[in-house]
Amino acid sequence: MKKLKLTILLFLSIFAFMGCAHYPTNAKLDNFDKDKGYRFQNLLSQENSDSLFVILAFSGGGTRAAAFSYGVLEKLRDTEIIWEGKKKRLLDEVDVISSVSGGSFTSAYYALYRDKIFADFESQFLKKDIEGALEKELFSPLNWFRLASPEFDRIDMAAEFYDEHIFNHRDFKDLQKRKPFILINATDMTLGARFEFTQDQFDLLCSDLSEFPISRAVAASSAFPVLLSPVTVKNYAGGCNFSEPGWVKNAMNDRNIATSRFAKAMQVRSYLDKNKRPFIHLMDGGIADNIGLREPTYSMFSTDSPWSVLRMINMMQVKKIVVIVVNAKTEPNITLDQKESAPSLKDTLMTVANAPMDNYSFETIELLKKSVEQWQKDEDARKSCETEMKKSCPQATLAGGHLYEVDFYPIVIGFDAIQDPDERSFFKNLPTSFTLPSDTVDKLRNIAGRLLEESTIFQELKGHLK
Repeated sequence: MKKLKLTILLFLSIFAFMGCAHYPTNAKLDNFDKDKGYRFQNLLSQENSDSLFVILAFSGGGTRAAAFSYGVLEKLRDTEIIWEGKKKRLLDEVDVISSVSGGSFTSAYYALYRDKIFADFESQFLKKDIEGALEKELFSPLNWFRLASPEFDRIDMAAEFYDEHIFNHRDFKDLQKRKPFILINATDMTLGARFEFTQDQFDLLCSDLSEFPISRAVAASSAFPVLLSPVTVKNYAGGCNFSEPGWVKNAMNDRNIATSRFAKAMQVRSYLDKNKRPFIHLMDGGIADNIGLREPTYSMFSTDSPWSVLRMINMMQVKKIVVIVVNAKTEPNITLDQKESAPSLKDTLMTVANAPMDNYSFETIELLKKSVEQWQKDEDARKSCETEMKKSCPQATLAGGHLYEVDFYPIVIGFDAIQDPDERSFFKNLPTSFTLPSDTVDKLRNIAGRLLEESTIFQELKGHLK
C-alpha cells in the first residue's frame, strides 16, 4: 500500500511538473519612450565615427556560417587603418551587424563580449558539438515530461542550453552600450517577414526587450523549420501609450504610389491589434532574408528606417559606406536528380526550405549592387550637368545646393570566389549543422580572411584609409 501511494505521488508530481513547463514570457512595457531601450541612437560612438559607416551582414548556415563570420571579424581586427587622422582597427569602425541563423551566434557573442570573442568563442561554441549536446538534452527523461507541455517545446530547450553554456544568462540590457548595433533577425511565421530584436520592433508589442534573453533571440533566429519549433512572444499592444512612426500613416495614403512602403506599413500595423495577434511565432531568420541584408539596404535608401543611413547622408554625417556581406551559402543537392525514385521527406523539406532562401539571397545582393550603381550614376549625372551649366553661366547653381558625395564599398565574400575547384568544392559541400571538426572550423576562419583580402573592393577601401 505504501509503495502504491509513493507511485501515485510520483506520477502526480510528474504531471504537475509537466503542467508547469512554460517558455519564458517576454516582459510587458508599461510606458513607451522612444529615447530608451536598445536602439541605434542610444549607443555611444566612442572611437567609432559615423563618417566611415561600416555594416556587416552575416548569413545563415549553422556552425559553418558562424565560423565564416568569425573569420571576417578576425580579419577586420587585424586590418589597421587611418581615419580622420587616427590610427585604429577597421573592426573599431563597424557600426551595424545584421545577422541570421548561424551568423547570429557570432554577432550576439561579439555584441556581449567584444574582443573577448577572440579568446574563447572557439571553445565556447565553434569547436563544441552543440548538435550532440542538444540531442542529449532531448533524450533526457526529465525533458520528455517538459516537452509534453503545450507551452514548452524543443526550441525552448535549445534556448535554455544556449543560455547556460554560451550566453551566460545575459539579457539585452547586458549588451554593451556602444556600437556596433546588432540586428538579430528572425522571421514572423504568419507574415513571412523579418522580425528584428530591437526595442523599435518590441515597441509595437508594448514589450520590454531589455529583459529578453539573448539566447532566445538567437534561438529564434536559428529555429530552422521542421527541425525546431518557433519561439513565441506575447503581444501586449495597446497598453503602453505607443505612438506609431509618422511614416506609417503617410505610407497608408500612398498605396498606389509606393506599394512596397504600403506593404511594410501594413506589417507594422498588424502588430498593433493584440486581439487578432495575441502571440507572435518566430522562426529562422533565413526564411525572410538568409544573408541579413534587407534591413541594411532599406536603411541606406530610405529615411523610414529607425537608423536611416540615408538620413545621416542627407545631414552630411557619412562620407564612406562599407557593406561586407558574409555569405556562407553552399551547393544545392544535385544528387537528388541522379535517382529515379522520389526524394525522401527529409530531402524534400530541406530543399523547400533552402532553395527559396538561396534565390532570395542572390536577388538581395543584386538589389544592393544595383542600388549603389544607380546612386553613383545619379551623382555622375549631376556633376556632368553642373559642369556643362557652369561653362555658359559660371554663377549658376543647381537646386539643392552643393553636391555631397558619398563613397560606397559593397563587398560580398562567399565560397563561389574560391579559385581552386577542389578547395571550392570542399567548402561548398560542408553541412548545415551545429557541429564541425576543429580543423574545418579553422579552415573556414582562414578562408574568410583570405577571401576578404583578395576582394578588389576591399583593397580599394584599404588604399583610401591610409
